[in-house]
Amino acid sequence: MCKQILQFCHVGKTFGDHQVLKDINFTVNKGDVTCIIGSSGSGKSTLLRCANLLETPTSGEIIFDGKNILMEKSHAKYRQKVGMVFQSFNLFGNMNVLQNCTVGLTSVLKIKKAEATNIAMQYLESVGMSAYVNARPHQLSGGQKQRVAIARALAMQPEVLLFDEPTSALDPEMVGEVLTVMKDLAKSGLTMLVVTHEMAFAKDVANKIVFMDEGVIVEEGAPEQIFQNPTEQRTREFLSRSING
Repeated sequence: MCKQILQFCHVGKTFGDHQVLKDINFTVNKGDVTCIIGSSGSGKSTLLRCANLLETPTSGEIIFDGKNILMEKSHAKYRQKVGMVFQSFNLFGNMNVLQNCTVGLTSVLKIKKAEATNIAMQYLESVGMSAYVNARPHQLSGGQKQRVAIARALAMQPEVLLFDEPTSALDPEMVGEVLTVMKDLAKSGLTMLVVTHEMAFAKDVANKIVFMDEGVIVEEGAPEQIFQNPTEQRTREFLSRSING
C-alpha cells in the first residue's frame, strides 16, 4: 500500500485581490515523482512555495506525515524534511562549494564539521561536483551551480525534495547534466515534486503528472494517460503548444 507523505487539502492562496491558487487538492505518496506542468502564471511555483512554507496558504491544509503543518508553531523541522531546489540556485556567493553544502548541516542540524564534510562530499560526489569543493559559485557554470544546489539540498537528507523549474535558468547545453542527476535521484526512490517545462523529462521520469491552469488543477494522472489521452480540452491545448511548439 502507498504511504501518503504530503497532502494538499483545499489549499488556496491570494495576493491582494488576485487568487493564485483555488481549492488545490492532491496527494504525494512516498517514492512518487510528481511533475507539475502548465503555462507561466498558472500557479505552479506558488504551489511549490506553499509546499515549503515560503508562502503561507490563505486557506486549506497541508498535511505532512499525518499533521497539518500550518498549525505547527515552528516550521524549521518541517523544512529540513522538505527540501527545495530553486530556479536561480540560491548559493551563497561568499562561500565555496563545500561550505555551501555544510552550512545547513552545522548551523541547523548541529552536526560536527568533520561529519558534515563527509556527508557533503558524499552528495557532491553523487552529482559529479566533488572536484570543485574549493570553487566559489561565480567560477561555476549554471549547470554546475544547480548540481551543487541539489547536493546541498540532499545533504540535509530530506524526505521530499521540491524542484522549482530547475533547468529554466540554464543554457540549453547544460540542461541535460542537471536532468541526468534528477533521473538518478528518481531511480533511487527519492520523493520528488518537480515544477518543469521539460515535457520529455516529465514523460520519462514522473509516475504522476499534475496539469495546472489559472490556479486550479485541471487534470492529473499517469504520464501515459496525460500525454497520450488527456481528457480535458485545456490539457490538450497546452500539450499541443508545448510539444509541437
